[in-house]
Amino acid sequence: MSTAAGGFEEPQEHSTQTRSIGEIVGDISTDLSTLMRQELDLAKAEAKQEVTRLGKGAGMFGGAALAGFFTLFFLSLALTYLLDNWMPVELAALIVALLWGIGAAVLALTGRKNVKAATPPMETTQQTLKEDAQWAKTLKS
Repeated sequence: MSTAAGGFEEPQEHSTQTRSIGEIVGDISTDLSTLMRQELDLAKAEAKQEVTRLGKGAGMFGGAALAGFFTLFFLSLALTYLLDNWMPVELAALIVALLWGIGAAVLALTGRKNVKAATPPMETTQQTLKEDAQWAKTLKS
């Protein structure tokens, strides 16, 4: 490459040779491999981000559950002693325990339904995969 007086390189002439089909297929294969690797990296990054969010949320729920437990424990004792004014304390405790059993069953069934319905969305990955599929279809044409 020769340089002009100003130190800039002179532009090279474009080659008039055409690429072989093997070179084109090789380039497409390399590009497709790179694309798939990038898609996997994107999916991993999105999954890691969602797991981090879920972990933080679970920690907050844990703290709230502990505070809620103590609140409900003392409210249950208060209800038991309130009912004790009209019936024996044993019967009052049994009534409070039955109320808690019903509440636990309702919560368990609702929680089970929600866990079954939960699927972590990966919108960006889904969108780019759709675009890649469309791109691949146009290549076949």
